Amino acid sequence: MVATIHIQSNSDGLVPIDTDAFEQFKQGLRGPVVTPEDPNYDEVRQLFNRMSDKRPRVIVRCSGAADVIDCVNFAREHSLLVAVRGGGHNVAGNASCDDGLMIDLSLMTGVQIDPDSRIALVSGGATWADVDREAQAFGLAVSGGVVSMTGVAGLTLGGGLGWLSGKYGMSIDNLKSVQIVTADGKLRRASKTENSDLFWAVRGGGGNFGVVTTFEFEAKPVGPMVYASITMYPVEEAREILPQWRDFML
Repeated sequence: MVATIHIQSNSDGLVPIDTDAFEQFKQGLRGPVVTPEDPNYDEVRQLFNRMSDKRPRVIVRCSGAADVIDCVNFAREHSLLVAVRGGGHNVAGNASCDDGLMIDLSLMTGVQIDPDSRIALVSGGATWADVDREAQAFGLAVSGGVVSMTGVAGLTLGGGLGWLSGKYGMSIDNLKSVQIVTADGKLRRASKTENSDLFWAVRGGGGNFGVVTTFEFEAKPVGPMVYASITMYPVEEAREILPQWRDFML
């Protein structure tokens, strides 16, 4: 008789997972595995958006691309629904799922800045606060969002509007390449010259084309001092004022 495991869930009709296969999967991972039996399950599964209250069967807190590859392969082989958590801000709530496998990248927060080439390499679980901290050490910034706790992955894969968009474009305009694990469990590099169709798709297409483990951005000189203001003019002066503001901002 084949041993099986039914990880607790709030739904019925779960597909059983072979116990030996699950244990082998866990032993091959570097990051921790969290299931509903674990005392920190409710803490780990929670997203920033508290309206989302989904209960994954398995949460893997990946340590790197190798863990992500194993997760994608295991989910495919066992017909598990997959959700990907990056920074965890996730307003829509689709960074989690009921009864499936959450690939949690929130421990992968590394950011590397090359001040000479102005290149930022950002791991899939980093937030914009992580990027800003490293980039500002060199007087640089990447065009990101408006809230520092927002995840780099979710914002970028959705387009990425923020404070610097007017001057430097959206996040995807500054994206040079990604390393992405596709549904076949392969780690691929996508850029304008390599897997260009995939690169086109991920820039604004959301997380539907794979799990991005690393983003390569072009950083721009910003700060360390920045200025902000609220300006108000009579609407009748719009034709005169708006071109001047445009020129000033550029």
